[in-house]
Amino acid sequence: MTNRKDTRGSGGRYSAGSGRKLHLIQVPFGLGAGRPGNEAGPESMIQAGLLRQLRKTAYEVTGESRLNAAGRQANPAVAEGPVKHAAEVGAMCRSVSEAVAEASERGELPLVLGGDHSVTIGVLAGLAAKERRVGVIYFDAHAGLHTEAGSPSGHIGGMSLAVALGYARPALGDVGGLAGGSAIRKQNVVLIGVRDVEPEERELILSEGITVFTMHEIDRMGIEAVIGKALEIAGDGTDGIHVSFSADCLDPLEAPGVGMQVPGGLTYREAHFACELLAESGRIASIDMVEVNAMLDESRRTARLAIGLIASLLGKRIL
Repeated sequence: MTNRKDTRGSGGRYSAGSGRKLHLIQVPFGLGAGRPGNEAGPESMIQAGLLRQLRKTAYEVTGESRLNAAGRQANPAVAEGPVKHAAEVGAMCRSVSEAVAEASERGELPLVLGGDHSVTIGVLAGLAAKERRVGVIYFDAHAGLHTEAGSPSGHIGGMSLAVALGYARPALGDVGGLAGGSAIRKQNVVLIGVRDVEPEERELILSEGITVFTMHEIDRMGIEAVIGKALEIAGDGTDGIHVSFSADCLDPLEAPGVGMQVPGGLTYREAHFACELLAESGRIASIDMVEVNAMLDESRRTARLAIGLIASLLGKRIL
């Protein structure tokens, strides 16, 4: 069972006094991944100075929620058939969906701290709950497009985008706005930083025409051009854009604290510049930061980088 502690209204002490409102949602959940440590990601980002970073933006933290998700750690040896921890992931996603939908209704920007990437299923469900059309810009080393039939691991964190788009329904039950269809459409989804794709995912990407900017495209085009195209696609006819940022899209030399390191990711400056450009667009409606694995982090290097990127997404600039 997933319980929620809501401290709405207590966040004014972090206010920048601008009138822009933000609701901070912590989701200490790691059962969608294969290794323990992601469940401690939200607390690691808080301890690394997130609230101090938020004070440097134009947003006032008008509410906070901490979802008391399933407390046990992920276990790489668990064997539950083709889909692992489906009941727990489903319960978590429903709670996240409710918290995100309520924050959006109040005019607060939901800032969700995960947890593994299965958290994003709940975030997108909450954004879609009121039939708003939402574009998605999805930073990840992996495509998140495994299905329950083709996943080599059975971990739902690797299926998050497939579930949101309706390609996979791994026994989660109805999850908010994803029940019976979704306002999340493939033509408004953009993946950035991908460099580890399984054959099943490659087939789905090509057959469905999903936009993916791999590291090859980033090297060839430059991050500024990639973000410009991503904004065009995710913003075409949508009511806002959700930015889902997995820490493993970053190069492991910059961000070692992730469960599945893949060499050759975004550099520190590429990532910050991308986030600054997204903030300048004025289209960001919500953010999730996921896959910070506190057990694998070195002196909170990854957590510190993650909270800096959040601040850049919220409009913090050097001058």
